[in-house]
Amino acid sequence: MPGRTLLAKIWDQHVIARISEDTDLLHIDRHLLHDLGGSRGLLDLKSRGLKVHDPELTFATPDHAISTARGRAGTIKIGQELLAALRIETSASGIQMFDIDQPGQGIVHVIGPELGLSLPGCLIVCGDSHTCTHGGLGALAFGIGSSELTHVLATQALIQRRPKSMRVRFEGKIPLGVVAKDLILALIGHVGAAGGTGHAVEYAGSAIQSMPIEGRLTICNLSIELGAKMGLIAPDETTYAYIAGRPYAPKDLWDRALAAWRQLPSDPGARYAREVQIDARAIAPQVTWGTSPEHVIAVDGRIPDPSAVADPSRRRAMAAALAYMGLTPGAPIVGTKVDWVFIGSCTNSRLSDLRAAAAVVRGRKVAPGVKAWVVPGSEHVKRAAAAEGLDRVFTAAGFAWREPGCSMCVAANGETVAPGERAISTSNRNFVGRQGPSARTHLASPAMAAAAAVSGAIADVREMEVA
Repeated sequence: MPGRTLLAKIWDQHVIARISEDTDLLHIDRHLLHDLGGSRGLLDLKSRGLKVHDPELTFATPDHAISTARGRAGTIKIGQELLAALRIETSASGIQMFDIDQPGQGIVHVIGPELGLSLPGCLIVCGDSHTCTHGGLGALAFGIGSSELTHVLATQALIQRRPKSMRVRFEGKIPLGVVAKDLILALIGHVGAAGGTGHAVEYAGSAIQSMPIEGRLTICNLSIELGAKMGLIAPDETTYAYIAGRPYAPKDLWDRALAAWRQLPSDPGARYAREVQIDARAIAPQVTWGTSPEHVIAVDGRIPDPSAVADPSRRRAMAAALAYMGLTPGAPIVGTKVDWVFIGSCTNSRLSDLRAAAAVVRGRKVAPGVKAWVVPGSEHVKRAAAAEGLDRVFTAAGFAWREPGCSMCVAANGETVAPGERAISTSNRNFVGRQGPSARTHLASPAMAAAAAVSGAIADVREMEVA
């Protein structure tokens, strides 16, 4: 008998009933809500005369629709209404809500891991496609739609089709100046934005094993950007050390939990529908040039020329992306002027991300004409960063230090890049209009974004002295 994969082990532990050969009714361990979808889901449930099935397994926080301005002064009317509804309906249902300015508030995919809500072997859902982030702790986590969200609130269960398994191995020592964001962007560039469609991707290999948890969360966060609904990394000693002592982590049952978690990693000989291997040693800092995360090159590379591509549809797509981005084929990406720098989002707003950006910024100034924001991923991150003086490093350099939330990643509450302006962003999507109508977005790591802020243009962070 072949060994079982991490995916199979977690999936099988959650099957309530078999619906068909490839579809099961699954129990949900954690249901995470945010203001944009959670408010509406709870109101939908209420309108049907139904109650939340397991409020103790449901957790909420505002992040999408609130402003990140001081005092949340920029929150627009719909954002205020969604926040008010979330407060009222979670209280009425007995759901724990982490509210503004309270410990625990923040981007839902940042607070789950830091609170210990996201645990190995858990099945986690949220009305947001980047729920796959939590897979960095060995959880099976995925985004759900609005009708599914209401169904989970009412039943604590969900019908799902079992995905195929895919393993991506990153092998070799990660070079200086290269981080998790570069690895996952390089993978998306290699396999394409549909390379993981229909699969749950398990990330493995020596480069993953040497990576801290926050990097693993970044890797899994962009799984949806390669077409996969789920991304997972097997738990190990690094995982257990990260979880120990967190507010919602097991305490009295720690030893039993640990024993169960140690059984989760894929067995030797486990079979995968697809396998990909990436040489981490060959990866340079990455930056996107187009309107999809698969439009990515090394920072020392040149902007691709559509005329060199044989496939007509791909050639047209590349030409359209370049026209939207206002870039010239064959030109170096380094030196491309930027108007905005955004450091934040569920991809790269954790404490280690802010430390990496601050190391580049320290002792320097934001270039003239550049608007630069730092948006911590959670209240905990904000306070921890302030305790280390990182907020002062950023503000001294000319960055705006904002309140926790999704902010410019999703362009809510007027927190947008102006039409035609160019941003380098640590977020996960560079789609047309993602950061505002006609906004131009380049995705990169926190250090690369910081380098652009002080240079006024896309720059190779490897060529800068870092404090």
